[in-house]
Amino acid sequence: MKVIVLGAGIVGVSTAWYLLEQGHEVTVVDRQSDAAMETSFANGAQISVSFCEPWANAQAPLKLLKWLTRADSPLLFRPRLDPWQWRWSLAFLSQCSDAAFERNVQQLVALGRYSQESLKSLVAATGIDYHRIERGILHFFSSERDFEAGAAGAELMRRHGVDRRVLSPGQVLEVEPALAAYGPQLAGGTYTPSDESGDARVFTQQLAQRCTLRGARFLFGHAVQALERTGGEISAAHVIDTATQQRRELRADAFVAALGSFTAPLLRPLGVNLNIYPAKGYSATLKLKVPERASVVSMIDDSRKIAISRLGDQVRIAGTAELAGYDTSLDGPTARTRCAALVSRYEELFPGVAHLDEPSFWAGLRPSTPTNIPYIGRSRIANLWLNAGHGTLGWTHGAGSGRALAELISGKRPALDFRFHGQPAPRALGELAASV
Repeated sequence: MKVIVLGAGIVGVSTAWYLLEQGHEVTVVDRQSDAAMETSFANGAQISVSFCEPWANAQAPLKLLKWLTRADSPLLFRPRLDPWQWRWSLAFLSQCSDAAFERNVQQLVALGRYSQESLKSLVAATGIDYHRIERGILHFFSSERDFEAGAAGAELMRRHGVDRRVLSPGQVLEVEPALAAYGPQLAGGTYTPSDESGDARVFTQQLAQRCTLRGARFLFGHAVQALERTGGEISAAHVIDTATQQRRELRADAFVAALGSFTAPLLRPLGVNLNIYPAKGYSATLKLKVPERASVVSMIDDSRKIAISRLGDQVRIAGTAELAGYDTSLDGPTARTRCAALVSRYEELFPGVAHLDEPSFWAGLRPSTPTNIPYIGRSRIANLWLNAGHGTLGWTHGAGSGRALAELISGKRPALDFRFHGQPAPRALGELAASV
């Protein structure tokens, strides 16, 4: 078949790669000048199969209330006159129970394992180099109360077959000795040796190049304006060249919507209402001044809810989420506060290790669902397929999501227990909440 993939982030390019593997003719459309220039550009760099807990849990509503007045809070809700924000928020609250949390974790772990297996095979086949570090992810805690909650979370994950180990402060330092200066403030940690990290942008751009070599066509600098529906199918995608303003009509047998947070507004005129809302995330990338004293193991700082990952001679500090619409600016007071907090926290943890004078700041929109479970599968329109809503786990789930959707488009059933959109759930999983 001829397939058009809308979006060239990690999810869209992975989908293109696996569609080529299945023998399809592929065109990828993106408004940017290259692949991975938006949400995949400067994320936390973690491939966190075992650290995939949904935001929605029994403690989340109280935490959100406490964080409302903090400009540097991990999750910041900015109410707007936006019915889609309120729809998302109400559905999110419906997922804040222990039963929903465990049900959603089961889905995310299943997709994560399938995706990590897919990524490993893909890297072995292509030899892509993207600052990959296979030394696990360390989650450290600065208070006894948070550590106890983290240990309880580790027990839940172990019930799903995840090897998440509970560590004493001394064991945390054995895993990552670079934390020695912060050692007296450590309450403990958890550690999953099977997780990894790497640069999603570098990986995605190299994979796009390999897709081109295999015959895929990339239309960069082309914004998707609308999808045209004729009868029960999509007949064309209407795009515009952002440089020349020339309009084009692209026709295909099938269309894949993989535009991250922009997938939902694109599809609403067609009657496809996805519960995806953007969560603005921030990152700071710093050059290392003393690389030998910098951390190597990718980490999660529980007190600030930020990820810290080594990328060659640089370090990436990323985190926080802001539910405030489609704004990605860095010049407002809230943005400046959140960016500065990332840098100051790294200096607190690793004093004198990085250059602080020229930080590279970034903000991107994570396409989040109330459950954190993405839409993967067929929409209500026969030839329109979905691969969106991955939230903070796009890098973790990208390869597996692309592979699974390519198999579905090709009439196959992917080998994992996951409720694909437009298909019945595997019997073992039962029914998910309708708010997904």
